[in-house]
Amino acid sequence: MPNIYEQDLPQAEANYAALSPLSFIERTAEVYPRRLAVVHGSLRRNWSEVFTRCRQLASALERHGIGKGDTVAVMLPNTPAMVEAHFGIPVTGAVLNALNTRLDPETIAFMLDHGEAKVVLVDPEFAGTMKKALTLRKATTPVLVIDVEDAVFTGKAEHIGSITYEDFLATGDAGYAWKLPDNEWDAIALNYTSGTTGNPKGVVYHHRGAALAAISNILEWDMPKHAVYLWTLPMFHCNGWTFPWTIAARAGVNVCLRKVEAQAIFDAMRDHGVTHYCGAPIVHGLLVNAPDAMKVGLPQGVKAFVAGAAPPASMIEGMEAMGFDLTHVYGLTEVYGPATVCPAQDGWDKLDVGERARLNSRQGVRYHLERDARVLNPETMQPVPMDGETMGEIMFRGNIGMKGYLKNPKATQDAFAGGWFHSGDLAVMYPDGYMKIKDRSKDIIISGGENISSIEVEDVLYRHPAVLAAAVVAKPDARWGETPCAFIELKAGASTTAEDIVAHCKKHMAAFKVPRAVVFGELPKTSTGKIQKFELRKQAGSAAAIDV
Repeated sequence: MPNIYEQDLPQAEANYAALSPLSFIERTAEVYPRRLAVVHGSLRRNWSEVFTRCRQLASALERHGIGKGDTVAVMLPNTPAMVEAHFGIPVTGAVLNALNTRLDPETIAFMLDHGEAKVVLVDPEFAGTMKKALTLRKATTPVLVIDVEDAVFTGKAEHIGSITYEDFLATGDAGYAWKLPDNEWDAIALNYTSGTTGNPKGVVYHHRGAALAAISNILEWDMPKHAVYLWTLPMFHCNGWTFPWTIAARAGVNVCLRKVEAQAIFDAMRDHGVTHYCGAPIVHGLLVNAPDAMKVGLPQGVKAFVAGAAPPASMIEGMEAMGFDLTHVYGLTEVYGPATVCPAQDGWDKLDVGERARLNSRQGVRYHLERDARVLNPETMQPVPMDGETMGEIMFRGNIGMKGYLKNPKATQDAFAGGWFHSGDLAVMYPDGYMKIKDRSKDIIISGGENISSIEVEDVLYRHPAVLAAAVVAKPDARWGETPCAFIELKAGASTTAEDIVAHCKKHMAAFKVPRAVVFGELPKTSTGKIQKFELRKQAGSAAAIDV
């Protein structure tokens, strides 16, 4: 028999609504219509104008036949259209697929087919890549290609679509009725991983997770209303760690940036009073190592998130010298970007920089609205001792987790085995409850915030006619955090050069995956012939770098 709290207390429209980050822009446009929302070059738009454009985009898509469960792909840099895509596409019930602009046409073609994209928005800078990708598609279903022109782009613009973005918006209704999903479990975005063997896996986000991740960003940063956020982090990367929705929730300012360059970043910070930004270690290192003359007049107290590799002491010291506040976060595509954070405790600021670096290098504790994140023994699924020594695997459970992998039930089942999402990252747990990664079970190399599968690079190396055996490990890099280092054993009588190996790799993979160091010699192996990568990791640090 139901308890008294289950009798005559119905869930209804009056007391329940599905969680969705799409509600954030609707409220902000109502409450702060004239507040600045987007800055891009000389362009300025307030929240009322941005919301109107999102409604026009949604209406135009619906009039083109786009609806629930359809995929709309975008290949855009951090521009106003990319902000609008995060609202105008999913409000129709369609799913936003933000494509990594660094990828090659072959990979883009696979994603378009696998995600069954019906519409593609493309920036002129990437028109050549998209043009080739469209010819490489195996699917025969038609795709509407929309050219997104950008006044800030100074290169030669190639139009490959049948209509421009502005003309497409003009076909939409500015009074389009903003509607939220009935089910918060509905898909909102599709993001492809780059850290696995074979074809990338399609990670599907839901409205509930996107909303709670976006709110968690606010909580972790104590982000105030009207924060001024600089887009150094690509919006194609885990939907910009859900920050397009976060900024809308805070009625903040999206300061768009086409290219990540030190001068442009510092200028934007001074000109617009930037308060927050995110990035991989390479971005923060770029700023720390910039000439002092560039740093004159910077706003103080700028808050920065760093993820991808632990911040070294030199970076912490350099950020403090600029008056910036650096916070280390950790996550994966499958958990919407950051899902743990390393918050500073009382007294840490009084420690020397080396000790602060040690403490801040840890992956930390779970995000506010993530149900749980901890280090478990993958065999027993029990927590490891909190001794800072016993190794286990970082696992997550709760709301900030993907629906699963698109069209890949086996991978989804494996990822969620035992009721937890398995990150594949091996770590320890300290007595204070903070986690720290010690190794990566899948040999993933994180370079400039992008995942590179060592096995994928090895597969390409094995295609070289002179290569007998190959192994790829991470080489520490001051700029990128890590880069691939290739160890190669040649066939008897064969000869080649490091430059030839690099040229071979460039033909078969995206540039950021190409090894930046190549070492020739016999590879260390176990008695069963397995290559001993742990021995190679010891050597990688001293391997000579190549200008790729």
